Amino acid sequence: MPADPLHSAGKPQRSMTSQPPSGSGASAIEVRRSARRRRTVSAYREGDRTVVLIPARMSEAEEKRWVTVMLDKLAAQESKRVLGDAELAERAERLSDQYFDGRARPTSVRWVTNQNTRWGSCTPSEGSIRLSHRLQGMPEYVVDYVLLHELAHLLVPGHGPRFWRLLEAYPRTERAKGYLEGVVAAERLPHLPGTRDE
Repeated sequence: MPADPLHSAGKPQRSMTSQPPSGSGASAIEVRRSARRRRTVSAYREGDRTVVLIPARMSEAEEKRWVTVMLDKLAAQESKRVLGDAELAERAERLSDQYFDGRARPTSVRWVTNQNTRWGSCTPSEGSIRLSHRLQGMPEYVVDYVLLHELAHLLVPGHGPRFWRLLEAYPRTERAKGYLEGVVAAERLPHLPGTRDE
């Protein structure tokens, strides 16, 4: 006898938990089918397993495809996690090696929350670099540009021609500057009532 759609719509059907493809970052996958869900697919981590929510009418082939897509999306989101200060320092060292032959060696590199009008700052006499927390979540090439900008100040304190020649080595300098200029411009735009924080 077929299930009563009124009573089964709210209860997702669960498939057997299976092992994920190698490198997915979770130990098991649970697919939950829902009659209420029509088109959307979503996924989240629940402890050591990944839960994928799909429409009940989806075929097994579609299920397999969507599980792979959602695992990739989750992995991409997780790879964008904020770097800690230690990882930021390692990144600065790699960038110095790659673009400045390792000549710029900061004594400290860290995130700070008290820089709201500038993206980064450097104290060459101390060898310290600070990046604004507002950069967190921006594309890697933008964070790399700001790091390189501050690393260059360890070699050349001002913003003269010699300083900008150092940054020419980084191929995404202009793109990163444009991105940051766009962020600043967007912050200055008037916000219409009811369009923010909804």
